[in-house]
Amino acid sequence: MATDAPPPPTRVLTLGASLRGDSLNARLAALVTRLVDQAGATADPAHMGEFTMPVYDGDVEAAEGLPAGAQALRDRIEANDALVIASPEYNASVPGIVKNAIDWVSRFRPQPFKDKQALLVSASPSMVGGNRGLWALRVPLEHLGARVYPDMFSLARAHEAFTEEGDLADSGHQDRLAETVTSFLRLVEADTRYVCLQRRWYEFLGDRTDAPVTQRTQN
Repeated sequence: MATDAPPPPTRVLTLGASLRGDSLNARLAALVTRLVDQAGATADPAHMGEFTMPVYDGDVEAAEGLPAGAQALRDRIEANDALVIASPEYNASVPGIVKNAIDWVSRFRPQPFKDKQALLVSASPSMVGGNRGLWALRVPLEHLGARVYPDMFSLARAHEAFTEEGDLADSGHQDRLAETVTSFLRLVEADTRYVCLQRRWYEFLGDRTDAPVTQRTQN
């Protein structure tokens, strides 16, 4: 008797949200990428430098349309089941380049953040590890309908935190990050594969598409 094929692995975009190639958050994103793959999912690593966009300007959008960098980022988000953002903290808030990318990508219809599961992580030389920036980053993502995972991960004194192999020198931090990633992936799998509830999670007033009511599990 023929059996159903197993479902494909969960796909996760892991975005290093800094322009510096060797930034601390690029290193954290690379570590999350490995943890995603080790957990049996498929990571799609990306770097903010891949998605060049001008500062958002409604006149530019009206005259020229949406930029290619925003289109590329939208396509990568849509191609994956979930999103991990490793974001720096600038002046106790979200970096301008990250907010600018969100603003551009949110102009697509349907906008791709709606119902997307997201995990936020940060690395900083400071003692708070960029955590204040992650709280600021939650606001636009949740406004757009993303389901931001409650347990964020912030790595303090990150300039001293990595081994030469790219792991975290503190085994407790390494274990906590791995557990966070694994728990997040379980939620994503439940949300995308085991549909058992019907609920209208939110109404984004700027989204005028006639999409059906979202089918998702509630966790």
